[in-house]
Amino acid sequence: MIELTLIGIGTGNPDHITMQAARAMNAADLILIPRKGEAKSDLVDLRRDICAQVVNAPVRIVEFDMPVRDAGGDYARGVHEWHDAIAAVWREQIALHLSEGGGLALLVWGDPSLYDSTLRIAERLTGVTVRVVAGITSIQALTAAHAIPLNPLAGSVTITTGRLLRAHGWPEGADTVVVMLDGGCAFETLDPAGIAIWWGAYLGMEHQALEAGLLVHAAPVIAARRAELRARHGWIMDVYLMRKEQNDG
Repeated sequence: MIELTLIGIGTGNPDHITMQAARAMNAADLILIPRKGEAKSDLVDLRRDICAQVVNAPVRIVEFDMPVRDAGGDYARGVHEWHDAIAAVWREQIALHLSEGGGLALLVWGDPSLYDSTLRIAERLTGVTVRVVAGITSIQALTAAHAIPLNPLAGSVTITTGRLLRAHGWPEGADTVVVMLDGGCAFETLDPAGIAIWWGAYLGMEHQALEAGLLVHAAPVIAARRAELRARHGWIMDVYLMRKEQNDG
């Protein structure tokens, strides 16, 4: 039997590792680290650094090449096929390194429950029990970095993706919208009147970047800075929160 522990590691800052996460990493027999190509080598380095700082037990740490998602064609089908391919690689690594069973740990950015598919991929495996160690999400890191509350007083929060924001606009009835997985700048599709934005990239990392202000003024600044940062680092992970101005009459 394989016990798979999905460990939330926050946004790559070793200070985000909880004591529970550290115990889980040291209790594992094997930690798998995915490589996602040269452009995202920083992400591998961050996981290596976390392991170097946290793991002090005889845990095997093995790297593997992450399958690449086909970005063309039907989105949902492409994602399902990608998840199938990832699960197949996990099976291969388990057969190679844990043929007699044991504890496998995977380090998950943020928290495994929020816009992450690791749990869905794990469902494709048989003979595996799954345990989750909660992590700091990019949303928490964003609000902390800007020193703002997530929600307005007694107000609602909607968490969505850039793709859905672009397709459907501002979610109906939402006071605050948090946008994740935005491959572009979906906020540019909104009427900016009365909307404020708080944006962050590489949260918790050495090159963390922040911008905030009224969307009408901040949107072009964020778009330009985002493009410059992506060109400099070869990749970008960002998240933003938008809030409509409250009208108290």
